[in-house]
Amino acid sequence: MIKTGLIGIGFMGRGHLDNYIRLESEGFPVKLVAVCDIDPNKFENKFLPGNIDVGNQKYDFSKYRLYTDIEEMLNKEELDYVDICLPTYLHAEATIKALNRGLNVLCEKPMALNSRECSEMIEAAKRNNRKLMIAHCLRFWPAYEYLKECVETKRFGEFLGGYFYRGGSPPRWSYKNWLLTREKSGGCMLDQHVHDVDTINWLFGKPRAVSTIARNVIPGSGYDLLSTNYIYPNGKVINAQDDWTLQGDYGFEMLFRANFEGGNLVFQNNILKVNPNDAKGFIPELSKDIGYYREIKYFVDCLSSNKPVTVAPPESSKETIEIVEAEVRSADKDGEITPVL
Repeated sequence: MIKTGLIGIGFMGRGHLDNYIRLESEGFPVKLVAVCDIDPNKFENKFLPGNIDVGNQKYDFSKYRLYTDIEEMLNKEELDYVDICLPTYLHAEATIKALNRGLNVLCEKPMALNSRECSEMIEAAKRNNRKLMIAHCLRFWPAYEYLKECVETKRFGEFLGGYFYRGGSPPRWSYKNWLLTREKSGGCMLDQHVHDVDTINWLFGKPRAVSTIARNVIPGSGYDLLSTNYIYPNGKVINAQDDWTLQGDYGFEMLFRANFEGGNLVFQNNILKVNPNDAKGFIPELSKDIGYYREIKYFVDCLSSNKPVTVAPPESSKETIEIVEAEVRSADKDGEITPVL
């Protein structure tokens, strides 16, 4: 049995908690034994809802040993890994601390605030011979996996171009409003847009350069409305847009459109439609399980089978941060074509 401790039960931490409850009920060999959060009110189910339907139920916290201090939890618990769902600016510090204690680490996205911190996390994992994975859920999302398979196998020929989008209301539910504080979250670029940046990196590798137009709408949040073009040597036409200033009844939306020589894929309203050039379009049969569930299951399987983390290795997650850093530099210069370092 793989034992874990969950650090942080904000919005995404509760999403992870939901899936530990499900995995245990299914008999999967993982057991959540401890939960840590700086805010003890959360152990009384006093939460703010997020922008998607995860982590919004009532929990029986009597099943877990509860902590408000990470050091205390690490000192008292015998764990195989920790699941870190803290604010972004704490990812590197908490991850390195756990790795240095000999624990494996599953850390929520984004990996860290900058690529320097990412390097330090990777070095700590290597130095301690422990596994580190960043929870980029779209790498485990069935519709995005189908797109990945089409790119790699050329099922519909060569990939020509694509568009990736996500948008929603300002994330005002975070503890002490850290998500809307640029120095702590990196803003929309690093917190929400990073999903699509990571998808593009996963599908095609690092682009040669980027060109980003962006603006700040919510004071202090950093860039929160943006559009990026990704420049590759073979001329693929790829754009990603994000906007977390959409208020009223907009809700949340994520989608993509991918164009191949022999067809196209459109993912919208949580439905993937495949449109071959020479045949009738169809909706493929995909797993009903979403990425949050499948990423945890994958990481636990890597630990229990002592297999390397290949779907979302930390080195690739660092590349994603390097792409975002180039986008910020480009936006700072009104969309100037900027190399990805």
